[in-house]
Amino acid sequence: MVEFTDNNSLKKEIIEADKVLVSVGRKPYTDGLNLSKIGVKKDSKGTIEVNSKFQTSVKNIYAIGDVIKGPMLAHKAEEEGIALAEILAGQSGHVNYNVIPGVVYTSPEVATVGKTEEQLKNEKVSYKVGKFPFMANSRAKVNDETDGFVKILADKKTDKVLGVHIVGPDAGNLISELALAMEFGASSEDIARTCHAHPTLTEAVKEAALAVDKRPIHM
Repeated sequence: MVEFTDNNSLKKEIIEADKVLVSVGRKPYTDGLNLSKIGVKKDSKGTIEVNSKFQTSVKNIYAIGDVIKGPMLAHKAEEEGIALAEILAGQSGHVNYNVIPGVVYTSPEVATVGKTEEQLKNEKVSYKVGKFPFMANSRAKVNDETDGFVKILADKKTDKVLGVHIVGPDAGNLISELALAMEFGASSEDIARTCHAHPTLTEAVKEAALAVDKRPIHM
């Protein structure tokens, strides 16, 4: 039994549930670092301000990861660490923030990379959608994990992949192929023409790519 207050109506409600997941948000942990004493600037949300080379307002101090803007993800921080090391070594370090995958480790898993449909609509970008359910994937059927789908968003004119969203088994691993495709500027046709082993969950990715032009095999 869980009692809570609805944020909109301000009414108290009671629901029955087996499990409760509480999400309270996250914020950068920069308190206690005495940053103001050394002149390192923070924004209104407490994140450390950096330039394109991760340099703070103090010339010889750099910051990466959860204390700067962007998703609070370990792999995002890792990419920033590599990029910063390259910059300090005189190379051209770079992080493509448009291709940082995000994964929710629930059952089924949820994974996403790139733009959402809502973002594309707000940006007035014309796009097409390819969607394929795991219910029609042989490996998912054998494993009895048929919940979910793969959805690919591609530019309507150029066919370039703009975003991918997966709900289903092993989504966290499947999204890596799509992140790689987007990093190299692949089109949905490029993915569709790539041979995927049978029987694997990755075939759902190929089918979703085929579905962008309304030609999936098993639908």
